[in-house]
Amino acid sequence: MTASHSRLTLNPGRFFDPDPAIRRVAREIYHETSQLPLVCPHGHVDPRLLATNDPFPEPTALILQPDHYILRMLYSRGVGLEQLGVPTRDGSGVERDPRRIWSTFARHYYLLRGTPTRVWLDHELAEVFGVRTRLDADSADAVYDEITEKLASPEFRPRALFDRFRIDALVTTDSAADSLEHHQAIRESGWKGRVLPCFRPDAVFQIAAPGWLEAIAALGDAASTPISDYATFIRVLEDRREFFKTMGATATDHAVVEPYTARLEHDEAAIVFERALAGSATVADQRAFEAHLLMEMARMSVADGLVMQLHAGSFRDHNTPLAERFGPNVGGDIPVTTEYTRNLRPLLNAYGADPRFALIVFTLDESTYSRELAPLAGHYPAVRLGPPWWFHDSIEGMMRFRQRTTETAGIYNTVGFNDDTRAFCSIPARHDLARRVDANYLGGLVARHVIEPSDAREMARALAYELPKEAYRL
Repeated sequence: MTASHSRLTLNPGRFFDPDPAIRRVAREIYHETSQLPLVCPHGHVDPRLLATNDPFPEPTALILQPDHYILRMLYSRGVGLEQLGVPTRDGSGVERDPRRIWSTFARHYYLLRGTPTRVWLDHELAEVFGVRTRLDADSADAVYDEITEKLASPEFRPRALFDRFRIDALVTTDSAADSLEHHQAIRESGWKGRVLPCFRPDAVFQIAAPGWLEAIAALGDAASTPISDYATFIRVLEDRREFFKTMGATATDHAVVEPYTARLEHDEAAIVFERALAGSATVADQRAFEAHLLMEMARMSVADGLVMQLHAGSFRDHNTPLAERFGPNVGGDIPVTTEYTRNLRPLLNAYGADPRFALIVFTLDESTYSRELAPLAGHYPAVRLGPPWWFHDSIEGMMRFRQRTTETAGIYNTVGFNDDTRAFCSIPARHDLARRVDANYLGGLVARHVIEPSDAREMARALAYELPKEAYRL
């Protein structure tokens, strides 16, 4: 492990290629993009933070517990989630002393060496909180106290950090039934920070899942419309999308295991919906209904202009006992092989050339980058490629993405970067890493005389700032 109280320093040339020709150009490119505002078009920060602007309680709740990257790594090495203070569904006992939880985290901090999580955390500690001591078992208390002291000051309130991070826009992810009360409170507060919702109706699409009837009831309550048939369901979805638009939303988001799309006849969809209301929908019913609803979401996007995001390929809650004890989002999701060419063909044949439609596709299956996704984005006007997602928003993952998609799709059929995080204070670290990796990739193209330095500077600015604003209609 690291030596006690060793100094935490960030090398200004970190992540750049050791080749001096590439490194020199990469530094120059990064220098021009490093101070651009942050565009955060997809993430999971709780809007309540910015609505109330209450002080963050202490470092454990702020840094450790919202970050499933940390939770899954420590769990994989035998650290129980109980020791990390993750609440159980049944309310049974877990560690509640935040200092002890932080100490457990610090003792195992070495496990994150070589991972993007360690890169983000070191940046967060050094640049956001000004910590100059490397975190380990011996320094745990001192670092905890230093961060706690700073969190008590006005400069570390959520809105002050939002402004300090130079966030141009931050988009949350909100269920179809969400009242968006926190977004309304932000609007009414007079604060100028731009925090926007994103419409995510996954819970009401999964008709064979436990809790679906409750999700449908909540959707009906939010719309003040009891949902007793398929036609009403579709009308309520359209109305809710319109409500989200009035609150500033520019996009929807859909998470699926497979990106299967196929349209049902109206009567077929109505019959499947009736079975779901009766509690007898099957897994096959859900697969067909989700495929149909993705088609409906695309149709609605053509009409209302909301950008459609599709996140495919995550087997959710793979660790059933863990999910039953702690619930979702605790690191038990695993990627699966994913096919796009055949699965998306019905949707793209219907809407892929419509200038009113925009589809941003994400994957956890890197094998599809050059084989499927880059060719799809390099052909259909509506398709853009989302950045490397989840397990791949790392140094090497982002490089692989650029290397395998640029020659077919270019960079202008991609959407730059999004941080996709619940951990608010990690946002600048994630963007900084992405800007460094892109600068390094472009520096390599300059060094090999594939592009000119002036091209590289324009491309870097596009990737860091212009493409996400354009793609998400921000």
